Amino acid sequence: MDERCFLFVSADAALITDLAWQVHREGHDVKYYIEAEGDQEIGDGFVPKTDDWRAEVEWADVIVFDDIWVGSDVGTGELAQELREQGKAVVGGTPNTDRLEEDRGYAMEILEEHGVNTVEHHVFHDFDEGIRHVLENPAPYVIKPLGEVQNVKRLLYVGNEDDGSDVVDVLRAYKKAWGHRMKGFQLQRKVEGVEIAICGFFNGEEFIDQVNFNFEHKKLFPGNIGPSTGEMGTSMFWAGQNRLFEETFGRIEDWLADEGYVGSIDINCIVNENGIYPLEFTPRFGYPTIALQEESIESSTGEFFYDLAHGNDPDVTVHRGYQIAVRVVLPPFPFDDEKTYDENSRNAAVVFETGGREGIHLEDAKKVDGQWRVAGDNGMPIVVTGKGETMQAARDQAYDRIDDIVMPNMYYRDDIGERWVNGEGDRLQAWGYLGP
Repeated sequence: MDERCFLFVSADAALITDLAWQVHREGHDVKYYIEAEGDQEIGDGFVPKTDDWRAEVEWADVIVFDDIWVGSDVGTGELAQELREQGKAVVGGTPNTDRLEEDRGYAMEILEEHGVNTVEHHVFHDFDEGIRHVLENPAPYVIKPLGEVQNVKRLLYVGNEDDGSDVVDVLRAYKKAWGHRMKGFQLQRKVEGVEIAICGFFNGEEFIDQVNFNFEHKKLFPGNIGPSTGEMGTSMFWAGQNRLFEETFGRIEDWLADEGYVGSIDINCIVNENGIYPLEFTPRFGYPTIALQEESIESSTGEFFYDLAHGNDPDVTVHRGYQIAVRVVLPPFPFDDEKTYDENSRNAAVVFETGGREGIHLEDAKKVDGQWRVAGDNGMPIVVTGKGETMQAARDQAYDRIDDIVMPNMYYRDDIGERWVNGEGDRLQAWGYLGP
């Protein structure tokens, strides 16, 4: 592929560093903009930077946004739509696709309008009304905050009691502690089954043939214990447009085409023997999912996103086995504590006992005089990936690579991919969801 010019725009937390680095290593001309002041050192030494992304728009052959927000009140979908109207090739959303993530009630409406099954759900803007609903309709529920606090992962609560009594207790506590900020929440009926995310890549008109299926591991500790994080690791595989795809994204493909969406879009679902039940959208790249997708795309990543942004059908080759990604973190992740971070993690060295860097992906890292160092304020320096013909082989490769890394105080989950090995794959196959 000819050398192309890629402009990467990071709206908030420098999320897209690894993709920019990958495209840069493939020989393309890259410029990377980071909005958040505390994160602007991330990627230094790895990727060329710019401090004014708007000044680079004419230069760019492709513009890539990493999230749905720029600042606190401007959605990147609005910016992406404006740039497309100017004739630019953009990987990014639209105002309505941004809304799929920020307004869960709207997301459910879109699914229902297009004949997709949904879990029983209700949106409340008053805690007492939500409590009354649970008392009158006793069942286990999931509490999902709406608005500005929905990214405070520890506020998501999955009920365990059949009568919903624990959900009532949590809502009463949230009313006291978060009532001034949590302006709304969704109560979603809890459904038992296998949690699986379906991830498609859309070129503005249609999905590409290859579909990514992934399994999130959001809790901090092995065994799915502890506080929720953005993500501690992901396992995945690629397949064709099977039943899982057809009964979800296959039904809203025309809606996405009308929107002109371009990029990765993910829908997380619970599936069981009775059906597929979507839970929430991620209309953007997932993290660290994109790093793992890069690892498993065996053709040119830059060419793939160039074709996607220009409405072409990418000729992409993907690894046909299984893949896992493990996020390696430092204190105080997933919490904010500047003193702890300064004492344990800021500018810490990332040391490799061998010369290889295969499967090592950037998050909050920089390079100073050839030395990898921790950057930013979040304590998420790297992601380590592995792949293999089986999920266990992918696990073995990833954790062997982690054994070659030295960072004082680092921690990670050692069970990424185990759920598949221990029976989730068999259940999905038995229910007839995997197909070709």
